[in-house]
Amino acid sequence: MRGGDNAKWLLSLIAVAAALAPAAWGDDAPPAEPEKKAPAAIDFPLRHNLDKAGTVQGTGPKKAKGWVESDFWGKAAVRVEGDTVILEKGNDMTGIRWTGPLTRMNYEITLEAKRVDGSDFFCGLTFPYGKDPCSLVVGGWGGTVVGISSLDWQDAYNNETARFMEFEKDRWYEIRLRVTPRKLEAWIDDEPIVDVETTGRHISIRFECDPSLPLGIATWRTTGAIRNICLNAFKAEAAEDNNLEEGTDVTQNGSSDLH
Repeated sequence: MRGGDNAKWLLSLIAVAAALAPAAWGDDAPPAEPEKKAPAAIDFPLRHNLDKAGTVQGTGPKKAKGWVESDFWGKAAVRVEGDTVILEKGNDMTGIRWTGPLTRMNYEITLEAKRVDGSDFFCGLTFPYGKDPCSLVVGGWGGTVVGISSLDWQDAYNNETARFMEFEKDRWYEIRLRVTPRKLEAWIDDEPIVDVETTGRHISIRFECDPSLPLGIATWRTTGAIRNICLNAFKAEAAEDNNLEEGTDVTQNGSSDLH
């Protein structure tokens, strides 16, 4: 054959092979990529005082929707009963995350939480600290540990914020978290449980909490109930210390756009 005929013959052979390939694969054909579903929306409010850009508004907190199910491997059901969201016992974690307006510094989060079933944390609150994520764990490591995860790569059980508390099942606990440029503070039923300076510290989360980003609540092998969640942002000058550290990516009014 001449060169041109050889090329035509080779192209024809390739075309026939390509046409026959799917039939040859039979049941061994590679599966199609599953279509990724949007996370299920949760009909549950968060009260906040932010506009769409995450800027502090002068008006009081307003109810808004924007919660979705967190994409944890082994998650269980999330359901809303009246003014309460129930996070069923998963293997390991079940939770919700916020997709609406957000501030990353100078704010407080308050909520009520209770353990319904299980023996581990019933409120793992993951939140932004400037550009970095952080978590407040309530009732972890067998049911009693409270603290911040993580500080200088040490989780709540292994850093100086670790505190041991007994939690009763089916009892509501009032939880309050305050985030300012140089300090993290938290209270349970108005009792101080965390008061830690953050200047020069490495702030992070355990990798298991990634699906909670940027703001979320989760449980660990435990059924938990959450209600009355409120995010109250405040101006930088209202913070205890308004000298922002470099790299926090926070505007002068204490808020930041969520990218």
